[in-house]
Amino acid sequence: MFEKNITLIGMPGCGKSTVGVVLAKMLCKTFIDADLVIQHNEKKRLHKIIDEIGNEGFLRLENRTLASLCVHNSVIATGGSAVFGKEAMEHLKKCSTVVYIKVSYESLEKRLGSLKQRGVIFEEGQTLRDIYEQRIPLYEKYADITVDSDNESDVSQMAARIAELFEND
Repeated sequence: MFEKNITLIGMPGCGKSTVGVVLAKMLCKTFIDADLVIQHNEKKRLHKIIDEIGNEGFLRLENRTLASLCVHNSVIATGGSAVFGKEAMEHLKKCSTVVYIKVSYESLEKRLGSLKQRGVIFEEGQTLRDIYEQRIPLYEKYADITVDSDNESDVSQMAARIAELFEND
């Protein structure tokens, strides 16, 4: 029971990591934060890695890391840019159910602080709106399930709503 992984995708600041921890507890799964795995492997914070190897280098590193992730019975919170990695997403689709935590642009704008300090991949001159519009089609493409987080003010309620979808697995 509960053997398959659950992978959370969505914009930075949508709650993947926060909801993921609670969801893992509710479903008796291990929690894996992909950004922390990358930071641990590289022994640096995300924004430092991006500064050193650039956006393309980071996307290759993230893709390679996620494509080689071999876990079972886990909740995996990806970085917001994980959907740019074709091999990573194909692997995650095979070994998990992919849940897209959808958030409106307006909510996201209120939640996010500095994109650079968060380790968000973006091009010079690109706005949050540009990033949002670029990524939404990819989240929708890879999602097995979409959950709207705008009306959910409580992390536990959001996690419980997602957990309900998996309780009969």
